[in-house]
Amino acid sequence: MSSWAIRALRVVIAIALAGSVVVQVMMVALLWLGTDQAPTGIDVSLVAIGVLGVGTLQVVAVCIWRLSTMVGRGTVFSPAAFRYVDIVIGAIATASVLTFGFAVVARFANHATPDDEIAPGFVALICGCSLVIAGVALVVHVMRTLLAQAVALDSKAKYLESELDEVI
Repeated sequence: MSSWAIRALRVVIAIALAGSVVVQVMMVALLWLGTDQAPTGIDVSLVAIGVLGVGTLQVVAVCIWRLSTMVGRGTVFSPAAFRYVDIVIGAIATASVLTFGFAVVARFANHATPDDEIAPGFVALICGCSLVIAGVALVVHVMRTLLAQAVALDSKAKYLESELDEVI
């Protein structure tokens, strides 16, 4: 990967991280400042899920930043990369659970507020999104397995190269 691509990726990640912090602060501020009434349990639950969901995206962004640094240094095919990939898998899985939690809160919100019901199909759609997000975590897990194979192959190639150097 070229250095300009890594720099461009870092600019995008930095902008996304700054924007996500603004979104988190605004979500919490609007919860208490946006209404004349005290926030309900459902409101607090939805804001908590939103803030934590954005947090999972921030974790993924930081890990991608670290992995791009490793790519730039040529050290991505090392065991140290597994830590960041594992954290990405955990963050994506957490996002899936949070999305399902959002569906559960939305389902209970149907019965808590009269004349403000959420369609059951919409709740099912959110559950489907949760399943898709879990699928993304599985895809990243498969990519981790490919990284593990590449690391093993790279170390074996280095070993064979050193053996060949001794013979020559």
